[in-house]
Amino acid sequence: MADKQINYPADLIIDYQEKHSRITTIFRGILAIPIIIVLALLVGSYTSKESSCMTIGFIVLPTLLMILFRMKYPKWWFNFNLELIKFCARVNAYLLLMRDEYPSTDEEQAVKIKIDYPDVNKDLNRWLPLVKWILAIPHYVVLAFLFIGLLVLTILAWFAIIFTGKYPKSFFEYNIGVLRWGLRVECYSLLLTTDKYPPFSLK
Repeated sequence: MADKQINYPADLIIDYQEKHSRITTIFRGILAIPIIIVLALLVGSYTSKESSCMTIGFIVLPTLLMILFRMKYPKWWFNFNLELIKFCARVNAYLLLMRDEYPSTDEEQAVKIKIDYPDVNKDLNRWLPLVKWILAIPHYVVLAFLFIGLLVLTILAWFAIIFTGKYPKSFFEYNIGVLRWGLRVECYSLLLTTDKYPPFSLK
């Protein structure tokens, strides 16, 4: 029986890399320092101690107010959020050993993100942003456990790459599924680009 296709207005694809560099994998934490500094400087004014790479720097409250009172989602706010989340995704793919190429600040590379720009009057309920963070709590709970699995598999993948030069495909599929799930929850509860409730799925 074929897997049911998930149709959601946000998606993440990371191309699977057949062979990985053992040397850059060993020193990944050190090599990533410059790009992490760039990212931290970019979003530093928005960052809190509780924030993670995929949940910082978004223009959340102004967007909520614009939807609530004006029924507008300014395109440049959407574009800023989209480009920031793409950059974060490239850094995440590098840190999680899923890709070897150094994260670009502007080029898509092998990390592809699709987020649909909403037609506010047609696609969004002006009152729903006030409670989305509550409605998304079940996802936060599940994702907390899924991210533990992601970290464990990333450590195991580090050893696998060192000894075999390959990132186990099953580990890769799980990790990208977790990142994809997290992206959809962020689009629903933080970016506010959709009112469609995120599926409980890694697909």
